[in-house]
Amino acid sequence: MRIYDISVPISSETPIYPGDPGVRINQWASLAQNDPANVTLLHFGAHTATHVDAPAHFIAGGSRVEEIPLDVLIGMATVVEIPDDVSVIDAGKLPWLEMSGATRVLFKTRNSSFWSDLAQGFREDFTYIAPDAARALVERGVRLVGMDYLSVEKFQSEDHLTHVTLLEKSVVILEGLDLREVPAGRYELICLPLKIVGASGDGAPARAVLRSLR
Repeated sequence: MRIYDISVPISSETPIYPGDPGVRINQWASLAQNDPANVTLLHFGAHTATHVDAPAHFIAGGSRVEEIPLDVLIGMATVVEIPDDVSVIDAGKLPWLEMSGATRVLFKTRNSSFWSDLAQGFREDFTYIAPDAARALVERGVRLVGMDYLSVEKFQSEDHLTHVTLLEKSVVILEGLDLREVPAGRYELICLPLKIVGASGDGAPARAVLRSLR
C-alpha cells in the first residue's frame, strides 16, 4: 500500500488566488529568545493551498465547512487524467467509462505541473471545469469533485456557475490538489479540512492523502 500526499505546502511562496489574503507565517515566541516554547503565528485565508469549499462559499444559507459529512471526505475516489491539451473540461471531455460509479472524482490536469515551480506565482491559464460538466457530475451522483489548482472555475468568471452548480447540490469541492505523482485510478481519499467554526464557514485548508488499494 502506498500513501500519496496530495496537499500543497503552505508557505510564503504558495501562490494565492488574486484577492485572497496572503500567507504570513511568523515566529510568535521562540526558544532562541528565551521564551518557554516555540509558537508560530499563522495568517492566511480559508481558501489557501489545498482546501475545501463548503456550500456556504457561494450559497446563501448553505451548509458550513464544519457541517460537511465526514463520509463525503473519506472514501473511494477516482483520479481521472485529462490530456495536457485540454484547457476546459466540458461535459464532452468527461471520461465516463473511467468514472463509472465514482462518487468522488479528482481531476489530474496540466495544472499539477504548475506546483513544480512556485516562483511563477499564480497562473491565470489553469484548466478548469465548465458549468455543463459540473451539471453532468451532479446528475451522475458525484458527491465530491477535486481539482489540481486553486479553483474549479474559469479565472475571472462573472457568474461562478461551476461553483454554484456543485455547491447548491451539496457537492463538496476540493481545490489545490497536487497530483503529479499519482497515476490515474482508484484510491482511498482521506481529506480533513480544519474544523473552523466562525465567520461564514465558507471553507478551510485541508490535509489530503490518497491510499492505494494494494
